[in-house]
Amino acid sequence: MSEFWLISAPGDKMNLQAWERMNTVTSKSNLSSNSKFHIPDLKVGTLDALVGLSDELGKLDSFAESVIKKIAQYIGEVMEDSKDKVQENLLASGGLKDKMKCLQIDLISYLTRFEWDMAKYPIKQPLKNISEALAKQVTQIETDLKTRSAAYNNIKGNLQSLEKKTVGNLLTRTLSDIVHKEDFVLNSEYLITLLVVVPKSNYLQWQKTYESLSDMVVPRSTKMIAEDAEGGLFTVTLFRKVMDDFKAKARENRFMVREFYYDEKELKCEKEELMKLASDKKQQYGPLLRWLKVNFSEAFVAWIHVKALRVFVESVLRYGLPVNFQAMLLQPNRKSVKRLRDVLNTVFKHLDEVAAASIMDPGMDIPGLQLSNQEYYPYVYFKIDLSLLDCS
Repeated sequence: MSEFWLISAPGDKMNLQAWERMNTVTSKSNLSSNSKFHIPDLKVGTLDALVGLSDELGKLDSFAESVIKKIAQYIGEVMEDSKDKVQENLLASGGLKDKMKCLQIDLISYLTRFEWDMAKYPIKQPLKNISEALAKQVTQIETDLKTRSAAYNNIKGNLQSLEKKTVGNLLTRTLSDIVHKEDFVLNSEYLITLLVVVPKSNYLQWQKTYESLSDMVVPRSTKMIAEDAEGGLFTVTLFRKVMDDFKAKARENRFMVREFYYDEKELKCEKEELMKLASDKKQQYGPLLRWLKVNFSEAFVAWIHVKALRVFVESVLRYGLPVNFQAMLLQPNRKSVKRLRDVLNTVFKHLDEVAAASIMDPGMDIPGLQLSNQEYYPYVYFKIDLSLLDCS
């Protein structure tokens, strides 16, 4: 299960004993996998500032989550035929030791071994500064993603439009890769060569009648130059002045004249455009994928630091000063989510008896508390849902 619960409770002796009880029960009953979540000693500032920051971090949390999901989904779009390999490209940089900072590790390992990045987010600065640095970083990544994806999508879209023209039946597809110069009478003031799509069942009829569909059709001028499952593409040469009459008569006999006139320069441009777009897409693919992987990692790391900030701020607001709390990361067993929630509520209900009672009785109102649909428990709780990154 790729859902995690990031929780905290006071770090005094009584609550540390509660932690031990919780760990023992969840371990014995296989309710969850638990690990300590290390948050450094950050600068608290004033409680008023913390209240305002709490709201800002909530919005930043949602924003950062949406950005990493966009990047993950776009990696899937870019990889196209290799979508089954997307997940293995969603990695995070970092580890427990400095020498591991440049390593790419899977997201669950990064989360369970989380260590605050002191170099990128120095802890001696005010919390608001850290929050603003994280917001600026994620916003820049989103802006760059929009620019890069728009450029790549433009090339990809134009290429797909041209490629679509090379498939389909002879009535609709491009003929640039089928026709040759020698199939046409060119540069004639009087004569013109038309291309006619004839259903397979009408081949014989075409051969017998095409010369008499109108006046001034050149005898024995037809030749089949292409064929698909539905019919064939035939040439026919006639005088320009009977062209409209020939088209009308052909249509009456289920012979469809293609609106195509051989232009060597135009056909060459079309082929070159197709080759150029295919080359441009190939050239951009590698650098774009590398950028996406690097910035997915950057955005994910920033998101988890936002989660750590939220736990710190909410713990101080909830449990007061001096700062003394323990944060823990739980990975619930999918089948035991309700049981785990009951255990946590029982172990930590002393932290907020009213909230604990309301969980046991969902219909109970908590006086003065407006939760606006937000989950509230006796302990600080935030969910980290990595299933959002599933690109299958």
